[in-house]
Amino acid sequence: MKKVISSPSAPKAVGPYSQAIEAGGTLYISGQLPINPATGTMPSTIEEQTAQSLKNIEAILHEAGYTFDNVVKTTVLLDNIGDFAAMNGVYANTFTKDMPARVCYEVAKLPMGALVEIETVAVK
Repeated sequence: MKKVISSPSAPKAVGPYSQAIEAGGTLYISGQLPINPATGTMPSTIEEQTAQSLKNIEAILHEAGYTFDNVVKTTVLLDNIGDFAAMNGVYANTFTKDMPARVCYEVAKLPMGALVEIETVAVK
């Protein structure tokens, strides 16, 4: 059985998908753009955008009763792989021990002109 998870503290989905789906003790969080849910805007730098994407993920995790400690896999999409080190510096502040598996790709473009998008899988 699947359960739709939606947090008012994270931006609404910008398309026909859910913020997250929980199924069988696993939480699948859709890619989170760095949109501030209060203002609908995105910060300008890769560091600020990474922090905002992670903040949005944290809100969804919290809504579902999970924490970053439950995260087992992330997928990071970058508009420019040259931003990898800067993104990684911010990312490393969130995942400090027992880091999840991760993959990072450069993509041609991200929605709304974002520099980063992060997808997450967490397990209880």
